[in-house]
Amino acid sequence: MVPTRDGPRINNEITSMQVRLVGADGEMVGIVSLREALERAEDEGMDLVEVAAQAIPPVCKILDYGKFNFEEQKRKAEARKKQKIIEVKEIKLRPMIDDNDYAVKMRA
Repeated sequence: MVPTRDGPRINNEITSMQVRLVGADGEMVGIVSLREALERAEDEGMDLVEVAAQAIPPVCKILDYGKFNFEEQKRKAEARKKQKIIEVKEIKLRPMIDDNDYAVKMRA
């Protein structure tokens, strides 16, 4: 059994016979056979990555998968940094607390 991995299918993992191909420079090449798309990617020294598997035929793009994966990880890490963390603070109040002390604790 082949181990499964998350993320888009690349190169020989793509199962469709025809794909809608987008070139490395972003230009739409059109609908081509999977074999031709793989040959074009290999000629450019890059990978064929399935970017929209739900489309008919699936959309595949010629790109450097290592660089694509690195940028995706970086984007996810940046999103995690920007998430606001809600922090709940605890305050101990005694029965004999003065009004000023109470106001100071409520500001913190």
